[in-house]
Amino acid sequence: MLQERIRRLAGQYANEFIEIRRHLHAHPELSYQEFETSRFVQSKLSGWNIPFEVMATTGVVGLIEGKNPGSRCMALRADMDALPIMEENEVTYRSTKDGVMHACGHDVHTSCLLGAAKVLNELKNEFEGTVKLIFQPGEEKNPGGASLMIRDGVLEQPRPQGIFGLHVHPGLAVGQLSFRKGRVMASADEIYITIKGKGGHAAAPHLTADTVLIASNLVVSLQQIISRNNNPAAPSVLSICAINGGHTTNVIPSEVKLMGTFRAMDETWRKKAHELITRHATGLVHAMGAEIDLHIDVGYPCVDNDDALTETAWKIAESYLGEEHVEETEMRMGAEDFGYYTKEIPGCFYRLGVGNKNKGIVHNVHTPRFDVDESAIETGIAMMAVFGATATT
Repeated sequence: MLQERIRRLAGQYANEFIEIRRHLHAHPELSYQEFETSRFVQSKLSGWNIPFEVMATTGVVGLIEGKNPGSRCMALRADMDALPIMEENEVTYRSTKDGVMHACGHDVHTSCLLGAAKVLNELKNEFEGTVKLIFQPGEEKNPGGASLMIRDGVLEQPRPQGIFGLHVHPGLAVGQLSFRKGRVMASADEIYITIKGKGGHAAAPHLTADTVLIASNLVVSLQQIISRNNNPAAPSVLSICAINGGHTTNVIPSEVKLMGTFRAMDETWRKKAHELITRHATGLVHAMGAEIDLHIDVGYPCVDNDDALTETAWKIAESYLGEEHVEETEMRMGAEDFGYYTKEIPGCFYRLGVGNKNKGIVHNVHTPRFDVDESAIETGIAMMAVFGATATT
């Protein structure tokens, strides 16, 4: 049985890909700078005689043709970039690059897809169709590497009938998977605001436009955009995450910069909120005597899992792991550029459990102490391989 052959090979190669994960973790690269990582992936695919091409500068796309390769095509996707975070873990595979860390598990994603590639390549005479391997750059930074890969033709020649992507989840115990049909993650837009006014002495605020005071009012009042305009039944969040301005105790600065993020689960509300944010911020700043530069960098769309493909994957996972090891993913306000793929073709974005309270592996993604129970890599390899070889829409 194909699933049992995949299980055997995933177990046989698990330690090899744990070491690969540690190598990748120790050598992280920021978004759109994944040159070493891309070359590493290319070297592995070359060593297994898997044909590939490079697109979007650092993206790598491989093809594994099984029997009757034109009969079906499924895509498997992993992201490769790291985050600008200083790692605090004291482990042998700690990041060797100050201020750069695989704090979101993309090292695990890449390792799992490489492992699935090796397994599927050995079994290519035992499954129907073609598997497209997508190693993409820049998931963590607009405009999103997925959009660049799509622009460069990753979903063509051949066009996949579906795509799978996994993401580590430290809140889910190792050995578990989770799925959700329909909308599963929010859209994400970046907000950049500069407030400009006549600065001056703190003892004479009447001769200035107090940019710090204006910024403070704006941060508080922007929350009303959500609480008073959005349907409370539809999740949405606006967070201003950075305020930069001034440099001493007695000078009102002539410029203050704000940065933040806006998330939504409804595209109609998303567009309306952009208009409300712009109108409200401009009106308030002008009313308080200053000028404003405002830019909303429209980012990732919502992630919408295809019902049929997700149902298929869910059942396959229950068959492979047992029903007790598969659960429903919670809806999350986090964002993922996987949403670009799900706008084009049926997609399934699922969670891989990597948490282990007994080992102290409990820290969330995007934190300096994030880590994973590496035994999850065997599960990740196997499930990617199974989905690639057997799933259909």
